[in-house]
Amino acid sequence: MSETTPRLAIIVSQFNPEVTHGLRDGALAYLSENGVAIAPDDIYPAPGAFEIPLIAKRLAQSGFDGVICLGCVIKGDTAHFEYISEAAAHGLMQAGLETGKPITFGILTTFTDEQAILRSRRDEHNKGREAAAACLEALRTLDAIGG
Repeated sequence: MSETTPRLAIIVSQFNPEVTHGLRDGALAYLSENGVAIAPDDIYPAPGAFEIPLIAKRLAQSGFDGVICLGCVIKGDTAHFEYISEAAAHGLMQAGLETGKPITFGILTTFTDEQAILRSRRDEHNKGREAAAACLEALRTLDAIGG
């Protein structure tokens, strides 16, 4: 990565806040441990996972070097889970490809509440930490490639 600290944004879905706030805290802890500070104004709410790709694309276009996207979709009794999960995944991939910026997928797609809680606890398995790590690693790789 270049010598300057990357400017990163974090998007946090407002659905399942007991999970998404744990993911946010994990991402912030990982970034802090790696010398990257996130200003409170650089953490953006999203109504739900479906809206995250549009917000991520706008943030990437507005000067952020990367965007860490955090959310949680828990399977219910309808097909809603499949539609939201697939749309969010494809939307984030498209936004990253269109902007050329790392937009990382920290959206849990679990079958149960318990699975989501396990993945958002304050430990090394926190998926918010993993999304933050993926963003920094992608930035390092893109910097090494140049262009």
